[in-house]
Amino acid sequence: MGKRLLFLIVCLIALHSKYTVAQTKTNLPLATILDTVQKRFDIQFNYVSDLVVDITLELPEDSLNLEQTLDYLRNKSKLAFVFIDATTISIREEALSFCGYVKDLDSEEPLPYVAIQIGNIGTYTNENGYFELRNLKRDNIVHIRHIGYKPLFFELNNLDTSNCRSIFMVPYQEKLDEITVYDFLVRGMDKLENGTYTLNFERFSTLPGLVEDDVLFSVQALPGVQSIDETVSNINIRGGSNDQNLITWDGIKMYQSGHFFGLISMYHPNITHHVELRKNGSDASQTDGVSGTIAMHTEEQLNNKIKGSIGANLIDVNSFIDIPIKDKLSFQLASRKSISDVLETPTYSSYFDRISQNTELDRSSSTITNSDFTFDFYDTSFRLLYRPSDKELIKINFIHTANEATFNEVAAMSGTETSRQSNIEQSSLAEGLQYQRTWSKQWSSDLAVYNTDYKLQAINANILENQRFLQENKVSETGLKLKVVNHVSSRTNWTGGYQLVETKVTNLDDVDNPLYLLLVGEVLRTHALFTQIGTTSKNGLSSLNVGLRFNYLTEFDKQLWEPRLSFNHQLNDYLSLEVLGEFKHQSTSQVINFQNDFLGLEKRRWQLANDTSIPVISSRQGSVGLLYSKKGWLLNGVTFFKKVNGITTQSQGFQNQYEYVKTAGSYAATGLDLLVKKQFRSNHVWLSYSLLNSDYTFDELPENSFANNFEISHALALGANYHLGPMVLAAGMNWHSGRPFTMPSADNPVSEGEINYDETNGENLTDYLRVDISGKYEIACGEHTSLEIGAAIWNIFDRNNMLNTFYELSESNTVQKFDKNSLGLTPNFSVRFTFN
Repeated sequence: MGKRLLFLIVCLIALHSKYTVAQTKTNLPLATILDTVQKRFDIQFNYVSDLVVDITLELPEDSLNLEQTLDYLRNKSKLAFVFIDATTISIREEALSFCGYVKDLDSEEPLPYVAIQIGNIGTYTNENGYFELRNLKRDNIVHIRHIGYKPLFFELNNLDTSNCRSIFMVPYQEKLDEITVYDFLVRGMDKLENGTYTLNFERFSTLPGLVEDDVLFSVQALPGVQSIDETVSNINIRGGSNDQNLITWDGIKMYQSGHFFGLISMYHPNITHHVELRKNGSDASQTDGVSGTIAMHTEEQLNNKIKGSIGANLIDVNSFIDIPIKDKLSFQLASRKSISDVLETPTYSSYFDRISQNTELDRSSSTITNSDFTFDFYDTSFRLLYRPSDKELIKINFIHTANEATFNEVAAMSGTETSRQSNIEQSSLAEGLQYQRTWSKQWSSDLAVYNTDYKLQAINANILENQRFLQENKVSETGLKLKVVNHVSSRTNWTGGYQLVETKVTNLDDVDNPLYLLLVGEVLRTHALFTQIGTTSKNGLSSLNVGLRFNYLTEFDKQLWEPRLSFNHQLNDYLSLEVLGEFKHQSTSQVINFQNDFLGLEKRRWQLANDTSIPVISSRQGSVGLLYSKKGWLLNGVTFFKKVNGITTQSQGFQNQYEYVKTAGSYAATGLDLLVKKQFRSNHVWLSYSLLNSDYTFDELPENSFANNFEISHALALGANYHLGPMVLAAGMNWHSGRPFTMPSADNPVSEGEINYDETNGENLTDYLRVDISGKYEIACGEHTSLEIGAAIWNIFDRNNMLNTFYELSESNTVQKFDKNSLGLTPNFSVRFTFN
């Protein structure tokens, strides 16, 4: 008995020792393991260091021979080990093959002509639904798309590629546009065959100068999209003013775009799942936005577990949470608030100095002093998603945003110091309801209703005049849209529908000394019918969408017919042709009555067209583009023409002899958008260039033709981002020629108490140049939690870029020059905790 007990104890000790050794085995960098194997077997490995930098393994057992050791390394690392000679082994990425049969989930019938795309490699299934791709990499992402079906995407890492498998696609109620190219500029930015650019923030990488994702700054990375003054509230698409852009959030039209009066996008990127930018060739169901459309969308997939994030940067604190309430119901909430009331950071100071230039906040005199400046902003938004059945979807949206700036005007009156407060507030409140239903395999519908309210209010206190000036600009809009889709065949679908929009705009000027009150309210209703047919060729190489929209403006008894076109044809495996065209109109625009409206901070008022002094704006544009994609190279060139009628001098922001002139005219724009990009695995280097020639025509002005205020003749951007494991780095340079401006006459600058100007927009500001850098690092804190740290520097060389120049007469009747400069060196830092 004693011997048995002794034997059992010895066995347990040996087993425990072996288990302890196994448990204490640690992973080593693959490069270290390769050095050990080289010495053990007297061989040489040839490889690129980046290939193994992120791989760690356990050291292979000493008992394994060379062939067994290589098999172990091959299986664990997913790399290929190829003998060059008897003692030299080359290590490469494992070349994989992937094949399968794509079928309909309901009928299990094979699906022919399904697009299978992996990076720049792509193919289509044959008549039996079969496809095969070779020379793939483990980290490749597979995208499978077909008309009338939900898209699929997954990583090869998660698949067993040793056998061909059946892949089932779920029928979808709407036609999904094919993606022409993935990662068009950076990861998460794609281009569709209809000319639309999409940003998916779940996959999105990072852009130079941004410490966190910013919806409206991100779209400015694309050629043809610039901001004349570095803000998101003044985005100019191909020479158009900002009010000519349609901005929607889940189908709700928004009349405000930024916090900090334009320096930050007011749309929370965590709840905004993806963004679409369209410069031309709009869908017939869309209206407004004669220059372009920026459409933001929240997620439409139910989440089955709680996820969220809490973050902070040197401007604000923010949070996001997605809560599944039941299997068919989920709730998302996002919020953000500035920290300036608690802490004034260098970033805040730089932003405040930028917005306050040449405004009431910035101007003090010998008798009046402005002090006690405060600024605050916040936003909150939520989305409720409910799927009563597989055929129905109900979505409810809400968003509320606000900005406020205050300051005190102090003056000595009769030996007593007197103080009065001035302030400006800007806010938006909007809600929407959407109901989607699939009635059959052929028919589906989408009903959406929304209401949006925008308010801009300023109280300007003038101590010396003992005067209070109240200004208000309000917009209230209600919309309804019904869209019906009929899948005529597997390659053709028809879309039709009706839209009603009622817009009310109110403007108030209220002065207490002397008493003056002007309140103007206008209402405009628009009814629209639209129809569109979309078809794809049998081989999937060509797609065509042709639409027509009929608009009836009841107050003017005005009818507008608007054709739409988008055509894409794959010329060969690497080259495709794109043709886009559209007619569009809009009945709202922003006007500037005086440059010091609303304390000079946000001096533009929304106003309805009256079809006389303020016409309905209409546009016609067309474009032709070529896209080449091969072996990581992408070249895209688009030439375009645009003509916009019905603009007014008040909407163009003149600060010369035409500042107070009220007349209508037009502008024409021609140009070229060019992008060249090279992709190295998940890293990108790009160069974009835009050429623009745009001129006004105002028949009633002495100079009826001259350069557009928003003309940036040449714009060049160079950027790169680099992924190094959990770290992402980005750097970029932005250069463009200066915007036009008007100089006073050098010989006779003042005439009869007014500035005597030279040729209108005959001069240009100095060239603009800015270099930005940014980086993010993600730390895994657990299986379902992570910490992301980000840092960025905007304008790293602190270049003083001039954004605008204008002139005013001083009290001594001399010309005084005012310059508006860009942000200087502006650092930012962020930290974000994420859980899922």
